[in-house]
Amino acid sequence: MIKRTVSIVAGGDSSELPVSLKSAQGIYSFIDKSRYDLYIVEIQNKVWRVRLDNGVYAPINRHDFSFEWNGEVITFDFAYITIHGTPGEDGLLQGYFELLGIPYSSCGVLASALTFDKFVCNQYLKGFGMKVAESLMLRKGQSISDVDVVEKIGLPCFIKPNLGGSSFGVSKVTKEEQIQPAILKAFHESSEILIEAFMDGTEITCGCYKTSNKSVVFPITEVVTHNEFFDYDAKYNGQVEEITPARLSDELTKRVQTLTSAIYDIIGCSGIIRVDFIITDKKVINLLEVNTTPGMTPTSFIPQQVRAAGLEIQDVMTDIIENKFQ
Repeated sequence: MIKRTVSIVAGGDSSELPVSLKSAQGIYSFIDKSRYDLYIVEIQNKVWRVRLDNGVYAPINRHDFSFEWNGEVITFDFAYITIHGTPGEDGLLQGYFELLGIPYSSCGVLASALTFDKFVCNQYLKGFGMKVAESLMLRKGQSISDVDVVEKIGLPCFIKPNLGGSSFGVSKVTKEEQIQPAILKAFHESSEILIEAFMDGTEITCGCYKTSNKSVVFPITEVVTHNEFFDYDAKYNGQVEEITPARLSDELTKRVQTLTSAIYDIIGCSGIIRVDFIITDKKVINLLEVNTTPGMTPTSFIPQQVRAAGLEIQDVMTDIIENKFQ
């Protein structure tokens, strides 16, 4: 068997760069090295480089996504994208690989761009009957009064970047005087911000992937944060309980998994996605957001759910890669 050469593409141009590099290490540990030659490629702004085993870096030729080492030009058969944020989650890198004809792990250009824009994605899925929080969006240069926020959205509410993740720039606002500082904080992370109504309930998340011959929806994870909300410290510094499988009835579990699978198909996803929900009174399932490049450290949600499903993460990674060659 000829070994394929796989790049794990990490980094990015947002505050999520350190998280992306951790995910790259996780993916590197998950993929079958007897089957693939692996390299981690780090991208930040115009610096594209590949990390080599001896601790040095070689520059990536962006014209064909290759690099030269010891007089040999090495090209990649596949790109596993694990950039959280731009340019790896918003369709830009996907378009680049499409132009070069290099298969990649994640959703295509349109699906990536759609899901990266939280407001547009949720409004789109609302048209298919998904329950979402009341929200409004502001672009850089636009403003809104405290009175309008209270009247249109209410308190408490969340003010957060519309384009971004890992809870950077997110504030839970409970008082009018907190609104404008929260807006400024969110605009520091993104040129668009989202003001979203607070929903009180049980927060959960569910992963899914599909290939040409199988559809896999993972067990659900229940998220119980010890902080005001599921912020950066809760996500990455252990201030949270993550219960997999979630403490839901069989009926509610099936409904969430069915919704997750339906969202995958409606958007036209590829590779692994993770959909976040909150269950409010009367077992109403509300969509929070769709993640098309979910975190992949050993303690991230997806590896947890893979283990809970009784699957091997190495086999899942092989499924994702080989599906693009079938």
